[in-house]
Amino acid sequence: MTTDLTHQPAHVQLQALDRREISSRELLDLHLDRINASHVNAVITRDDDAAQAAARAADERRARNESRGTFDGLPLTIKDSFETAGLRTTSGTEDLADHVPARDADAVARLRYQGAVIMGKTNTPAYCQDLHTDNSLFGPTLNPHDPKRTAGGSSGGPAAAVAAHLTPADLGSDLAGSLRLPAHYCGVYGLRPTHGLIPARGHIPRPPGWITSSDMVTPGPLARHPRDLDLLLDALTTPSPAENNPWRVNLPTARRAVGQLRVAVWAEDARCPVDRETADALAAVEQALASAGTHVRRTVGPVGFADSLRLFEQLLHATTTAATDDEAGAAELAVARDLHEDDASPRAAFLRHRTQTHRAWLRADEERLQLRGAWHRFFADAEHDVLITPAAPTAAIPAGTRTLMVDGVERSFFDQTGWANLTSHVGLPSLVMPVARNADGLPIGVQLVGPTYSDRNLLALAEDLASLLGGTAGEI
Repeated sequence: MTTDLTHQPAHVQLQALDRREISSRELLDLHLDRINASHVNAVITRDDDAAQAAARAADERRARNESRGTFDGLPLTIKDSFETAGLRTTSGTEDLADHVPARDADAVARLRYQGAVIMGKTNTPAYCQDLHTDNSLFGPTLNPHDPKRTAGGSSGGPAAAVAAHLTPADLGSDLAGSLRLPAHYCGVYGLRPTHGLIPARGHIPRPPGWITSSDMVTPGPLARHPRDLDLLLDALTTPSPAENNPWRVNLPTARRAVGQLRVAVWAEDARCPVDRETADALAAVEQALASAGTHVRRTVGPVGFADSLRLFEQLLHATTTAATDDEAGAAELAVARDLHEDDASPRAAFLRHRTQTHRAWLRADEERLQLRGAWHRFFADAEHDVLITPAAPTAAIPAGTRTLMVDGVERSFFDQTGWANLTSHVGLPSLVMPVARNADGLPIGVQLVGPTYSDRNLLALAEDLASLLGGTAGEI
């Protein structure tokens, strides 16, 4: 068996394990060799002894025909924001440099229950709070396609590790495009599942030991093929024994061929312009679908872009205040009270959202539910199966920059996640997939959005679309 197996998607690696073409221990060693030789700085914490012991145990189970689950013996990495029992979890901050949890995050426990071999942790900005993956503990993660470009954030380590073939898949998280932006920049598949399918307990932030999490953060998988995401979705929606859950989710599978689908395309919006190469990539997607007989039409979107973004930001800043200490919270409240009523600056909006009253939040939550209803009507009443949008305004921007240039025009740095955040607060499944490369050879992705619990429909469309574009789903 050659190291080429590390370039294969997860489902192919699992087939090799099942056919006894390679052992779990051998497959692990191939990946560890790649990690050792890599310069992208994606995998930042390892425990090779524990991983090798887990791989040996998987090999012994397979020899007895006692396979544990879907991923028995497959090496995987985990974003460093998820607690891993016995393996350091820092969330990229010096505050937690020596934090070794005693318990797995629920999502990690679900993967272990299915037999996954956890071989390391992948990099994230401190407390997952940047669109670049860089921190004072481990330094920057580099984009495998161009080290001068960002890998995105906050799941930049996971996306870079998958793209560089250091791991067949990774567990990331998405609050404000944190999984989908890096997937786009690194040219891999990233799924933000329907909110609530996968528990976020054990994800930092919140602080270690907290039971609650943000009401918008969602664990999600990254991989090089949509079939791998489907397998991961199945594992991540199957409770582990420790959860003592009497139920599991059976998501519906795709029932119609790509030529029978009704696809809407939201290609542009003045609130978040995209560059010419991104627009061309989206047009190529439209043409490919139309050539397959898919009913494709352009739309101005089911909701107002600016109003949706305003509500998202209000809810985002509210949910991030939970772990603020009392002294800092009081200081913010004092500053907010002194703001002039005419102050419309970003700083003023930030402070007002972080110090809003419970009544204000309740009204915002009501608006969120009304917005979710508008999305539901778009899919149900207007008879759309899927909405396709840009993943981001451009391909990967220069590493470390705090500006975004779109066809020579400077835009807000946070426009990078503008399209992703259309669905972040309403909980819809959203899949980013690579569809093209720009003139510099950097990946360009699109975002597929569907109604709640249509996650598998998006994965099926992604595989069909990759084929229509002239390649296989595992190619960038």
